[in-house]
Amino acid sequence: MGSADKIIRLLIAVSIAALFFTETISGSLAIMLGVLAVIFTATALISYCPLYLPFGINTRKKIG
Repeated sequence: MGSADKIIRLLIAVSIAALFFTETISGSLAIMLGVLAVIFTATALISYCPLYLPFGINTRKKIG
């Protein structure tokens, strides 16, 4: 997972958290987006997205 991908995932997770804590989202939507935010944060921190493998996606820069 490339740097840009990680940053985008973390920005989305922070945005979801901000919407939740300002009570802009609530209920089932908040739960679903919260789960998505946790997944985005985890995949950004471990630099691996399991969904990329079957689709052959690679966002890392090639060296050389």
